[in-house]
Amino acid sequence: MFKISRLLLIASLLSSGLLASNIDNDVLEFEKKRFSSNKRIKIISLDIALKEKMPIKGWYGFVVNLKAEVQGKEINAKDMIFSNGEVIAPELIDIKTGLSLKELLSPKLTSKYYNKKNLIAGTHNAKDKIVIFSDPLCPFCISYVPDVIKHVKKNKDIALYYYHFPLLQIHPAANVISKAMIVAHEKNIKDVELKIYKADFEKDFDVEETNQEKILKAINKVLKSNITMKEINKTSINLEVKHDIKFGEEVMVEGTPTIFINGVKDNSKLKYETLGK
Repeated sequence: MFKISRLLLIASLLSSGLLASNIDNDVLEFEKKRFSSNKRIKIISLDIALKEKMPIKGWYGFVVNLKAEVQGKEINAKDMIFSNGEVIAPELIDIKTGLSLKELLSPKLTSKYYNKKNLIAGTHNAKDKIVIFSDPLCPFCISYVPDVIKHVKKNKDIALYYYHFPLLQIHPAANVISKAMIVAHEKNIKDVELKIYKADFEKDFDVEETNQEKILKAINKVLKSNITMKEINKTSINLEVKHDIKFGEEVMVEGTPTIFINGVKDNSKLKYETLGK
């Protein structure tokens, strides 16, 4: 009897493993056909970046990585879909809460996001770690980021890491500010983020301003600095902003502010208040 039960268990495990594998393959095949139907897209590679079991029996959520060539340019994109092995759905909504189950598919941060260079408050080796992706001209960020910084400074055993994520399509001026902030840190200027986020730049320039000298003049006034155009346009500074944006895109940051608490995206944006107490 024991041997039969054991054989049945093994068979069940093998069957579930094969089913999971088949779902993965079916999802990739579906995505391949879907993207290939667009003649402008030439697929270079397609793989599953994340797979999560959903709180619905038999359903899984997938984040699929797509590397493709579009009109001669190489692009990297991510797609979220759901499947139970029989059908594929682009969205699942919790009927009781009305919330999208896509919220459960956010990638977790790895240790590479806890770079000491990006630490702006707290202690690098702290137990609790907060990572923020932010745009200095995002209205919500302007009020939110200073509150997070102040909380971390008031409480022990928290580390706060900041990554630049300027929303260039709607806030072109944020690019200059992000670059100037990096230079300011290199010059060991204190409390750069607090000073920038508390500044009222509206009186100096519009968020769509493209005159770099005009923007930089306002920044130097706020930071009481003498950052130059040459400094903010150094290749290394531009690359650092692009690096931060790329880091955000890898974990599916689409808007600002986006905050992660101990590696997990916090959609409520309020969990930081529970740390350090």
